[in-house]
Amino acid sequence: MSAFDLRLPATLEGVTTLQDALEAWAEEADIPMPVAMRLALVAEEMAANVAHHGAGASFFRCEVAPGALGLDIAFTDDGPAYDPLARAAPDTAAALDARDPGGLGIHLVKRMTVGARHSRDGGINRLTCTLPIAG
Repeated sequence: MSAFDLRLPATLEGVTTLQDALEAWAEEADIPMPVAMRLALVAEEMAANVAHHGAGASFFRCEVAPGALGLDIAFTDDGPAYDPLARAAPDTAAALDARDPGGLGIHLVKRMTVGARHSRDGGINRLTCTLPIAG
């Protein structure tokens, strides 16, 4: 299986382009449909966060490669320093009108992946994780 690597403008159009390209890659790479759907959700959440909340970000980059435990994902952007993994998990048991807005997407990313970690170096945010292929 070949790796996926795409750098796009940090815009909603970039998010759509990423989704289309990732879907085509997953199909060509024979990624099982349930895994491809989880990969699409993870990538969309990461890209949409940059496009919506990364004021000043000019790009995001999504890299996916086969790894020992599944698909290794690296997502980078040049937006302001922000670690989405540091955000507290939303209280999904609370009534909708009692919840703080946001945070559900990254909560899903953390639940669907393993080994998620964030770093910042040279003005670049880097979020890495592994999407298990089994289970």
